[in-house]
Amino acid sequence: QSQLVESGGGLVQPGGSLRLSCAASGFALDSYAIGWFRQAPRREREGVACISRRQIISYADSVKGRFTITRDNAKNTVYLQMNSLKPEDTGVYFCAAANWESGCSRDPYNEYNYWGQGTQVTVSS
Repeated sequence: QSQLVESGGGLVQPGGSLRLSCAASGFALDSYAIGWFRQAPRREREGVACISRRQIISYADSVKGRFTITRDNAKNTVYLQMNSLKPEDTGVYFCAAANWESGCSRDPYNEYNYWGQGTQVTVSS
């Protein structure tokens, strides 16, 4: 069964850090562009960061300089390192994979081949 599984979420104080993982099984992640998205209560899902097959990267303005997306094709995993976390970063974080030849997207309404189930991130003192 092909799937994406996120992990690494949790409760962290403002200013803290977390590293989220998006692990693929049943398919090779290096053939896919990956996006990270988040959804806070009563808000629409928004794109946070994305990375293409060729390592082209894009960040939302709200996370630039604080979040870093990387991919480790040998481990079939994409990571989202989140530093200097703020309460407004709270939400369920999802990753999604799309088999686009080039580029990546932070638009959650594009067509993706796979979505993960999400991992909760709560930033609170």
